[in-house]
Amino acid sequence: MQFSTQMDKSVSPRKDSTVTASNRPVVTLYPNWSEIYRGETITVRCEIHGGDTEWDYEWETNSMIKAPNQNEYRIRSASSSNSGNYRCKGRVKSSQHETTEWSDSVTLTVSDIPSKPTVTLQPSWTQIYSGETVTVRCEIQGGEGAQWTYEWRAAKLNTPPTSNEYRIIRATESDSGGYSCRGRRDYFFSEWSDIITLTVSPSSSSSGWKYYWYRDEKSSEALTTQDAVFHSNGQISVSQEGLYRCRGGRGNPVYYTEDSQSVRIGKTGEFKVNEPQITTFDGN
Repeated sequence: MQFSTQMDKSVSPRKDSTVTASNRPVVTLYPNWSEIYRGETITVRCEIHGGDTEWDYEWETNSMIKAPNQNEYRIRSASSSNSGNYRCKGRVKSSQHETTEWSDSVTLTVSDIPSKPTVTLQPSWTQIYSGETVTVRCEIQGGEGAQWTYEWRAAKLNTPPTSNEYRIIRATESDSGGYSCRGRRDYFFSEWSDIITLTVSPSSSSSGWKYYWYRDEKSSEALTTQDAVFHSNGQISVSQEGLYRCRGGRGNPVYYTEDSQSVRIGKTGEFKVNEPQITTFDGN
């Protein structure tokens, strides 16, 4: 559901033979959400600022629900019948012939409840190795514009976050387990997502990683066997001076780490990655 403040073309102003007061009312919504769903609660309020005048209130709406003659009313357990345009004006209690102008209208639309959330991983691996980093994210399709607070059921979260994602940095085997989430707005809850299971295995020298080496800061082309000798332990031997850097890649499609810091080689050398720094060795 979205609502916006605009002049309502579908509701024509009434022609009153009364005197118009200078105060102009404003229709507000509380909470001031940009989206609302079936079953939620929202308050529509008519506010007239300035002075100590006591007012009676009049509403016009093309909603199927008739608005009361009060300055506000609460829509409980909203349904599609509450969708419509709302505007109001005030009438001075001591002089029923003196009214304000009509407020601008607010359009209220009640939408269906979004589908249950989905937990995703970035990178999208359900098996990682100790020391790696993964981001766990809660996504609610159809509820992107809503202001959600998130609840998590997680393997190793003593104090779960309230945001839609969190990072597991330098994962350990204790991070293994099931992760699920749901969204909350005030007293409204989405369903719990399906559980996604993350497995953290002890790291090994192989761990599925490949190393990509680059020479010079602006180069985006990885070195090939024509540029260097590649060793199985991650080292390379080079015969050309320059700035060298590397990054790791794993998976299909390949997920890349950030680039390491660059190291300048001033003579023939051999160097290797040392997570994530580069350690250099003099060559002979």
